[in-house]
Amino acid sequence: FFTLISKLLVQPLCELCLAQVCCSLDSLCSRRADGSMFLRWAPLFPQEIADQLLGKMAATGILNDTTVGIFRNCKELRLRRASISCCPVSAEAFHLALCPHRLQELDASWVSGGLTGANVVSGLAANMECRSSLQRLSINGLHLDWESLVEDGRVPVGFSSLQGLKTLILANTDTNDASLEDICNLPQLETLDISCSGVSDLTALIKCKNSMKSLIIHRLQHLAMSPSRLLFVLGQLHALRHLDFSDDHFAVDDSHMREGDETVRQLLEGSSQFLPSLVSLDISGRKRVTEEAVQAFVESRTGLVFLGLLATGISSSDGLCSHEKLKVTGEANENQVCEALRRYRDRECFTREALVHLYSLTTDMDKPRPDMLQLVLSGMQSHPTSLHVHLVATACTFNLTTQDLAEAMPVSLLTSTVTQLLYAMKTFPNHHQVQKNCLLALCSDYILQDVPFDKYLAATLVINWLSSHEDPTLQRMAVAVISILVAKLSTEQTAQLSKDVFIMKQLLAIVQQKAMVGVVDSTLKFALSALWNLTDEVPAAARNFIECQGLELYEEVLESYYTEPSIQQKVLGLLNNIAEVEELQADLLEEDLLEHVLSLLQDTQVEVGVRYFAGGILAQLTSRPQGWTLDEELRSTILKQLHTSIMTWTRVEREMVSYRSFRPFCPLLQTCQPPGVQLWAVWAIHLVCSQNTSHYSSMLVMEGTTELLTALAAHPNTHSDIKGLSETILQMVEHQNHLEASSNQAEPRNS
Repeated sequence: FFTLISKLLVQPLCELCLAQVCCSLDSLCSRRADGSMFLRWAPLFPQEIADQLLGKMAATGILNDTTVGIFRNCKELRLRRASISCCPVSAEAFHLALCPHRLQELDASWVSGGLTGANVVSGLAANMECRSSLQRLSINGLHLDWESLVEDGRVPVGFSSLQGLKTLILANTDTNDASLEDICNLPQLETLDISCSGVSDLTALIKCKNSMKSLIIHRLQHLAMSPSRLLFVLGQLHALRHLDFSDDHFAVDDSHMREGDETVRQLLEGSSQFLPSLVSLDISGRKRVTEEAVQAFVESRTGLVFLGLLATGISSSDGLCSHEKLKVTGEANENQVCEALRRYRDRECFTREALVHLYSLTTDMDKPRPDMLQLVLSGMQSHPTSLHVHLVATACTFNLTTQDLAEAMPVSLLTSTVTQLLYAMKTFPNHHQVQKNCLLALCSDYILQDVPFDKYLAATLVINWLSSHEDPTLQRMAVAVISILVAKLSTEQTAQLSKDVFIMKQLLAIVQQKAMVGVVDSTLKFALSALWNLTDEVPAAARNFIECQGLELYEEVLESYYTEPSIQQKVLGLLNNIAEVEELQADLLEEDLLEHVLSLLQDTQVEVGVRYFAGGILAQLTSRPQGWTLDEELRSTILKQLHTSIMTWTRVEREMVSYRSFRPFCPLLQTCQPPGVQLWAVWAIHLVCSQNTSHYSSMLVMEGTTELLTALAAHPNTHSDIKGLSETILQMVEHQNHLEASSNQAEPRNS
């Protein structure tokens, strides 16, 4: 039990430490003359931790020629199982940082930066220890380029120089018959993957007849062997346990598949003495396989544990269900589809096929399935540039996270999923259905409110999408997403987003479109909320709003939606934001506008929320007598009505407003301000403090607002109504501070 608990605690702690090292690499390192990094001080890392650090750097995208330099220190950072998959590492950096280690495993699949298979093999072979220690090598997706070794005057070496190799992955490379001849000289070779390579003749495999246990020859387009010859060669592999002879069923040119299909037919219908050790066979994508042949094969192989039948059309065979221990990839049921997504993560053709069937299975999903969502996410991550994969995967994501399903998912999984959705929106900006699927998945209150992800990027992408689409349903969702996201941004991010006048114009166009027909719907409300949030404590955005003729439009909306408090609150809320900006107050000093706002303040039939925001505009504008350009009598009337009206407001239970800071209130709390202005400010602070005391108490203290309230409460000329509210707020703050102090004292301390 204690061993299990320690593992559970240590593993996450280790991951956190590695993540912190990755984040702090610049501060922990110095630079060599060639620009590469080295740790200024490095303890002797446990060997597994060194492997994990390299893997973490690769996974987080920071591994490159510069950072990989820390692993030139072979004494403290000893690598055994190294992975630099998909990282930009050059041949020189690879030789200097990785080749000196006594590696047991190396994954250099799809490495960019000019690294070739020849670079890898020659570099590893130069280390005499590696020649015997290296057991597993994966260079999937690399160009071999043996010729470069001759051109550079180096002694040509081949895979056979790495005598310890047991597993060799060469899928998607230019491996040819000559390379295969060399490979088959490896005395301990057990697993070989030459899928999608240039090999045309497999005869050389006979040299591995006693060691070869797993052979993966998916989609060998250049294979030029008759079925009888190929079966003869395969039949010599007495130790073979796994054979993958699958093919890409999406291939336009399937001429090469016919002989392969015939080979599969003969294999299935042949004697059980052929490949007697075989327990795993993958023939997915083979279109001409019959159900009878598969049935006969399964019945004759009692030890069979896996059969790949995806895209063959026969995975629903009744005979397969009776074998409980047999795992099958196919489309007949959930288990087969999920097994396909697990096994074929690196194969686009099968990932696409499995996702199509998963979509059908999840259309009416009513139970949370984080396991399925993880499979979908893995598929997208493995094929980041595949439109076909993302088209179906994003639809599956929506099915798996819709309604309340997302709330039962691990937050970290949702964060990764949303990050991948944003990547899809960025990668396929002009594909309507992908964008729609991503938008549908994002349009979730729980995801938008409670899941951490790059909300600034999300807002930017959704706004860009909105600019070129007018579908009413999708427009409503997009505006809803933008409205929520903007409210989650920091003031700095909001300011950055607001620099683009196009965003303001786009949202104002939606408001105008709705206002012209007098409609009240969620699209209008979300657009108004988004504009309100965009201008919150962002003077540049407020200025853009005015320059885009937003003020004229809002005056019309305010008058035409007189009986719609939800609309009026959002309009008045934005006008409050403008009124808080001293240099923009003059734009609001229009007699007709202020008289209309004053009428809302005075009307006892109007909701308190509307009267509150009306009062905020008037309090800000009347707080600066030097900036007042209208009739002085109007200002006096406003100040009088502010005090009179506010004293009639009843307590508001629901959250009506939230504030990023109390800075805009500071000018209104000065002891020299008129009572009406002071009263509105203290009433507003009292409102939010009573609803969320812990949050706003700390804000009041940090921003020095409590000092202003103390001065206001103590001043002899302060009105008793204002003094009473100020003292109540200060008591709330004091009580909250006392609670927090008591809580801190109650916490156990380390002795």
